[in-house]
Amino acid sequence: MDNAARLLAQAMGPLLGQPMVIENRSGAGGAVGIDSVAKSSPDGLTLALGSTGAVAVNASLIPNLAYDPRRDLLPIGLVTGVPSLLVLRPGLALDSLAVLLDQARRKPGGLTFGSTGPGGTPHLAAELMKLRAGIDMVHVAYRGAAPAITALLANEVDCAFLDLGVLLPYVREGRLRPLGLTAAERSPALPAVPTMAEAGLPGVEVENWYALIGPAGIPPDRVARLAGAMQGAMAQPETARRYTDQGMRIIASGPEPAASFIRAEMEKWAEVVKRADIRPD
Repeated sequence: MDNAARLLAQAMGPLLGQPMVIENRSGAGGAVGIDSVAKSSPDGLTLALGSTGAVAVNASLIPNLAYDPRRDLLPIGLVTGVPSLLVLRPGLALDSLAVLLDQARRKPGGLTFGSTGPGGTPHLAAELMKLRAGIDMVHVAYRGAAPAITALLANEVDCAFLDLGVLLPYVREGRLRPLGLTAAERSPALPAVPTMAEAGLPGVEVENWYALIGPAGIPPDRVARLAGAMQGAMAQPETARRYTDQGMRIIASGPEPAASFIRAEMEKWAEVVKRADIRPD
């Protein structure tokens, strides 16, 4: 997220006629940073690049969340998104998603999947796959993508869904084998890798999206100006190239489509969190 935010700030600042300062506030799956924005003055000067987890998942995952995304946040626009990629550890001799699912059905609980932590997009993608396919696999949580990838390479876990961008070097080098992309279409970054639907399991579309978010109450004219600057920044060829080189999809939607999309995402992931009985650390 840090890199995505810095790319956006570098391109938006000149369009707004003022620099944009990045302040990292990590913790609680992004909740700490989003809460600080939710409680800030609605003058359009304090914004966040909110992710799927912080904006759409935390409300159903974290008890007594300090902010209400529907009441306290104002989406200015969806900026970009990156799908998850299902990859296998090097020593697992399975050559397709169908074979993986067949083995999982024959031996419930016999396969393991890694994630970046409970309730993160990689965890949710795997739980959604389990629900859609009717299989059981054992979840092994790590603290971030780097430890999860290390575990895959060391054959500690069988498979994992992780953001496409972080997996690109390992897939291109042949160190991890891809089975399916959680997107509606194939990625230009890995055109030979099928989507999950093409691989035989529809209904597993997962994207770690990023939205430009402000506190509720920002005047409409300022919202329009911020949204216009964001869309103008994302339309710049060099900015777009730097995102797509990292496996990200350019979205650059306005406030109303962003708000509608986020509401749908909240409902989608609330159901998965409930059915899979996902709980935070």
